[in-house]
Amino acid sequence: MRAFRTVVMGLIAGLLAWQAIVLLLEPPRYMLPAPWEVCRTLVAQSGRLARESLVTFTEVALGLILGVATGAVTGLTAVAFPRFGAILWPQVLILQAMPVFALAPLLVLWFGFGLASKVVMAALIIFFPVASAFADGLRRTDPELLDATAMTEASHFQALRHVRIPLAMPALVSGLRVAAPLAPLGAVIGEWVGASGGLGFLMIQANARMQTDLLFAALAILAALTLSLRALVDQIAPRLSPWAFEDQPPPFLKRPPLSRTSTG
Repeated sequence: MRAFRTVVMGLIAGLLAWQAIVLLLEPPRYMLPAPWEVCRTLVAQSGRLARESLVTFTEVALGLILGVATGAVTGLTAVAFPRFGAILWPQVLILQAMPVFALAPLLVLWFGFGLASKVVMAALIIFFPVASAFADGLRRTDPELLDATAMTEASHFQALRHVRIPLAMPALVSGLRVAAPLAPLGAVIGEWVGASGGLGFLMIQANARMQTDLLFAALAILAALTLSLRALVDQIAPRLSPWAFEDQPPPFLKRPPLSRTSTG
């Protein structure tokens, strides 16, 4: 609740500063419309904005699922199979070194102007923070815990499942916090390069026609989507790793209750 109040207060302060700039500097409407003009456009163009938003939301949702799944599996595979990981991880780093934005035209060429290229673009932006954070969390397991696990004659994969993965979940959550708000960026960049719908496509059209109020309206929706994704991650984080947020140990450290034996 406190974080929500902070966001609302920051939003109000930003709108007041924006209105003050418009009143004091009086910039041309096509350069900087007033906040109330953007609000009016949000209402007047609500149907069109809703249609284009649905396209972008679909791309973001599918890209988020694909990016998180492939990132987590890649990070887990690199640690679970060290020899294969020694080959796989350098390839991931090479791909990460390439500017993702520069790959957008190539993705449109490969996957077309439809949904697929935008989903892949969003997934790529999400993939790297998730894979890096999860792999790093798996590798940073306390060696003493691994030694204690080895004393129980647990196999490599048993230790991975019951010790390393639970302890790496907070790192995965951190990766999600970084990655999730970036998903709309990937989808919009893909729409800028080539699309027939979506908020990015709408922004290109509005810019060409100097409809700055419509451009700002699309930006406002994207900002709301980004904040919603961050809030969603904050909501599911305690379920993914409750021991990182509450005073309770990870599952493998929980002791079963002592059984009582009757005497006499």
